[in-house]
Amino acid sequence: MPSADTGRSVAHLALVGPTASGKTDLAIEVAKALGDVEIVMADAMCVYRGMDIGTAKPSAGQQSVVPHHLIDLADPSEDFSIARFSAAAEAALQVIAERGNRALVVGGSGLYVRALVDGFAPPPEFPDQRASLEGEPDTARLHARLRELDPVAAGRMEPSNRRRIVRALEVTLGSGRPFSSHGGDLSAYLPTRFRQAGVWLPRQVLAQRITERYAHQMATGFLEEVALLRNSDPPISRTAAQALGYRELMAHLDGDSTLGDAVDRAVSRTRAFARRQRVWFRRDPRITWFGAGDDPSALVPSLLGDWDRR
Repeated sequence: MPSADTGRSVAHLALVGPTASGKTDLAIEVAKALGDVEIVMADAMCVYRGMDIGTAKPSAGQQSVVPHHLIDLADPSEDFSIARFSAAAEAALQVIAERGNRALVVGGSGLYVRALVDGFAPPPEFPDQRASLEGEPDTARLHARLRELDPVAAGRMEPSNRRRIVRALEVTLGSGRPFSSHGGDLSAYLPTRFRQAGVWLPRQVLAQRITERYAHQMATGFLEEVALLRNSDPPISRTAAQALGYRELMAHLDGDSTLGDAVDRAVSRTRAFARRQRVWFRRDPRITWFGAGDDPSALVPSLLGDWDRR
């Protein structure tokens, strides 16, 4: 997914790190200071319209300050795919480069970031296979099947991550080749036109930020947002319904838990997800890490010093 050739080499940028590490606010401050940067979101859930509060999507005000791309691409009823994301990302990078600007990729969805930074093409889709697999309600059974057919792919994903498991089985069965044999080699970190930086917060600070963000989201209408999605017609897709916090609050609305228990589970699940994000991004030797203490905004001068050189 190379950028458009405008007659000079454009060094695009990427800011990564775990959820709630302050990437969005930090990216906007850096983009305002640099002046030639447009933000490209690499978030698997910010692509959904109407899922604003729970995804911590950049606000309308923030989006008006700096151009944003790859937000609100699909309705929550759709099963959005990385293939669709890659196509939209390629178009966004083309537009940004034609304007003579740089892309600043911001996100914590590791596979989406890699799709942007390394431009690998996702495997084809096999809708008939996917429909058949979706008929199996037992995710653990699907994961066991994947473990038999493609143990490499099965080992790379959580046994409860239904969306990724179904996708891996879909490709394996539809193509006749293991899912892990498709696309780019995720263990290879080749030269790229993206200069990458990571936000690193102490674990306890990040855990507290996650808790505080949920408190703020609940106070600003997260439960009401989930209620609208739960009652929507057509209904929310399985992919969108797995988003952090949404699944737990839907369980509460279904009468399966108290509100307090639902929020506690969401916090716990999000903290576990943040740990997995750290592991994913730490594997990439091309990322320069910046320690932020307890204030991510303090990283602005360091990032500007690193990225101001064209």
